[in-house]
Amino acid sequence: MSNSPAKSNSATSLPWYRRIGPGLITACVVIGPGSILTSSKVGANDEYAMLWVVVISVAFMMLFMTLGAKLGAVVSSSPGDVIRSKSGKPLAILVGLGVFFISAAFQSGNNIGVAAAFEAFIESKTVVACLVVAFNGLAITFLFAFKNMYAVLEKVMTAFVALMLICFAINLVCLGPDPVAMLGGFVPSLGKSGEMLPVLGLVGTTFVVTAAFYQAYLVRQKGWDIDDVEDGLVDARIGSIIMFLITLMLMSTAAAGLYTGQPVLLKNPVAVASALEATFGPSAKIIFCLGLFSAAYSSFLVNSMIGGFMAADGLGIGSRPDEMGPRIMTTIALLTGMLVGLAVLLFDFDRTPTIIAAQAVTVIASPLVAWVLYWLTCSRDVMGEMVNGTFAKVGGLIGLALLVAIAGKTAFSDLPAALNRYLQPAAVAPSSAPSSAEANKQVDE
Repeated sequence: MSNSPAKSNSATSLPWYRRIGPGLITACVVIGPGSILTSSKVGANDEYAMLWVVVISVAFMMLFMTLGAKLGAVVSSSPGDVIRSKSGKPLAILVGLGVFFISAAFQSGNNIGVAAAFEAFIESKTVVACLVVAFNGLAITFLFAFKNMYAVLEKVMTAFVALMLICFAINLVCLGPDPVAMLGGFVPSLGKSGEMLPVLGLVGTTFVVTAAFYQAYLVRQKGWDIDDVEDGLVDARIGSIIMFLITLMLMSTAAAGLYTGQPVLLKNPVAVASALEATFGPSAKIIFCLGLFSAAYSSFLVNSMIGGFMAADGLGIGSRPDEMGPRIMTTIALLTGMLVGLAVLLFDFDRTPTIIAAQAVTVIASPLVAWVLYWLTCSRDVMGEMVNGTFAKVGGLIGLALLVAIAGKTAFSDLPAALNRYLQPAAVAPSSAPSSAEANKQVDE
């Protein structure tokens, strides 16, 4: 690891927008089809009452992103190597494969999100399927074509972030939300339903600890070291603020355009676009779907990289973009999601089992990944003088407790509900059993 004063002086002389990047990429993976749908559903059903939850979830995401950024900048070896040196191979493999399985399983959702953006305007499923294959091919080409993959990734993701901000801001401004009601939404409450489970669900779509851990890899890919820790912390905060702004705009748009005081059923992100079209014209659907595509495809690429790079590192077959192991594992994640997505699109394949399996792994993997990140950054032999201070230690423990609560919600609420929906058709008459397409829509809810 380099502590060259010349590098530090050069870095700090750059303008602020040249000293960010990893945080923008992380924002892209967090804002995906799932978070768009969840945020819109909450806004449509609870109006502005749950905006305070966005502040809480983004605050914890910011904290864990800064932990990831510090780890990547301070430690000269990869996170997987550090885990192996402190605890042995089994923990490194468990963390890597756990993250990979989650990324691969939910990659199908990103493929379906990309397809949905096209389906809003293209009737032929065959044409949409070809476009999905083409975009997967483009992503795989991206992995192998560029010598400095990170530099290109940063530019592409910056463009996607800008597009999302513009599209969702246009929709929000056109609807003219109530600023007083919006301010009232930052006062903690349980919303219109008075239940805690929707609160945990909303937190879970923004506080994505695997993406926070991947910040360590992105910081290393950008070339930052201990001299650049301050830039890494600023970058993580800016990325978190972008997540906050996009989520705020999505919830407020749904609150202003879709809230009626009655339950609103939104089965997928395109349903949000169609509902907004009825409110202020066809342009709403076009603009929203453009933002949806940006969110889906940016999340699509980075999500697969999180699973591929962390799995390769955990298995000890590489952690850098120029190594073959991470590229191959990322390709496997991409192809897995594509095949499941195409099966759903073309053959009404019921992906409930993959969602159930991913949720089951998440119950274990998400708190484990958070604990490992917290443990490493609290270890003085790893971090030296950059070890977590009192604020980070206390905040990290609260964040861990929150993730355990979200895991409990998944284990005792989401999983039983998904299993019940999946097994229910076997217990009813064939004529009343839902089709695979209907089952997939129910899972998306």
